[in-house]
Amino acid sequence: MSEARTKGKRPSESAVVISRLMNPSDANPLGIVHGGEILKMVDEAGGLSAMRHARSPVVTVRLDSMTFLEPIYVGDLVIVKAMVNWVGRTSMEVGIRVEAENPVTGQRTHTNSAYAVYVALDDQGRPKPVPPLILETEEEKRRWREAEERQQIRLSQRRAKERLSSNR
Repeated sequence: MSEARTKGKRPSESAVVISRLMNPSDANPLGIVHGGEILKMVDEAGGLSAMRHARSPVVTVRLDSMTFLEPIYVGDLVIVKAMVNWVGRTSMEVGIRVEAENPVTGQRTHTNSAYAVYVALDDQGRPKPVPPLILETEEEKRRWREAEERQQIRLSQRRAKERLSSNR
């Protein structure tokens, strides 16, 4: 087994926080930020977190559904936090949380969360093994268990889709 796969990493080693002030060009005429702007930030933070864990390029395989709980407005500082929750052989689930902060008052609002799956790539663009995740806290263990359940659902959905495709 490769050294990269045997040397584990803690979730905190993959943590990423990015932030950006939302401007009028990021929003609709009502001053509400476009969902696509937020999705781009979510994928950027998630991908960076996965890259920090794998120390290699990654590709997005899946972004689980994301519900916008609260609007984000022009003038808000958007803060996106991402961290690896779970790893398989070549794939990783990253948990991503989005908050909007009013930079004048400091008030923060949780606007949405998402889970994304990334696959690490080698120099030839093929999937490559990733390091195991070292779980130390109860929170990290809980996040792993929940991610494992989501991964099982993803796999069963993929198998069902493949069965449907082969029956056509």
